[in-house]
Amino acid sequence: MGLRIVPDLYLTMLDAVSNDRARLNTALQQISTGQRVNSPSDNPAATAALIENTAQTNNNDQFQRSISSIQGALGTADTVLGSVINSLNQAIAVGTEGANGTMSPSQEQALAQEVLSIQGTIQNLANTSYQGNYLFAGTAFSTQPFVSDPASPSGVSYKGNNDVNKIQIGPSQFVSVNLPGSAIFTASGSDVFQALHDLSTALQTGGNVAAALDEVHTAFNNLNMQRTFYGNALDELNSVNNNLSQQQLTLAQETSSLISADPAKAASSLVQAEYTLNAALSAFGRISQNTLLDYLK
Repeated sequence: MGLRIVPDLYLTMLDAVSNDRARLNTALQQISTGQRVNSPSDNPAATAALIENTAQTNNNDQFQRSISSIQGALGTADTVLGSVINSLNQAIAVGTEGANGTMSPSQEQALAQEVLSIQGTIQNLANTSYQGNYLFAGTAFSTQPFVSDPASPSGVSYKGNNDVNKIQIGPSQFVSVNLPGSAIFTASGSDVFQALHDLSTALQTGGNVAAALDEVHTAFNNLNMQRTFYGNALDELNSVNNNLSQQQLTLAQETSSLISADPAKAASSLVQAEYTLNAALSAFGRISQNTLLDYLK
């Protein structure tokens, strides 16, 4: 049994030195990185939580990028519809002027042409694109939605589709971010282009201008109502984006608490690890100077 003392003691001391050296390396790594979790083995529970936090952070980043990419389009669409409303108000003013019964034929012709010019302005606005995508074409983003068409009663045809684009802004949250141009400009009974065409025709031919003005008012009211969608969508996206930003801040704080090393504790651990390792090496050196015969005496 006496002969096993030396190898057993050596192995014990080697294990002690190895463990002390590992603790020193860990302390050095914490000092250099500022993190107390540098590998999964350092703290498996913290590592699991960190993986979950990282996944959620990445998902939130994607949701915020989606929101950012669409906010500009929504804002532009809202601004465009504001301009359309201004143009319709102008058309109503022109029609009201022509309905007073005091216009000469040439004046009525001029007013009719002015209404047609307003129709052209609104058609151009309805064909507005943002970053290469038409805003009012449904989901047919590359298709010009409103084209001049002599065969159409209004002189304008819609070439987009009736679909709505949706984006994901949360794990199970989707939001519609556009309306098809057909719902805004050419809805049944509220066709902007048809109403303006009829007003121009009434002014030009001495027809029922008051009835044509009613059409324009109806189209105006529908468009004004549809416009609220864009303001509401922007409000919702801003609210969700603010919530996501708060979540990101909370996740960053949680991540920091999981992995960040306390500088004072890390420095203390380093000093302790150096002291323990030096003591172990010193003891191991003294034992190594003894021979097997020393232990067998």
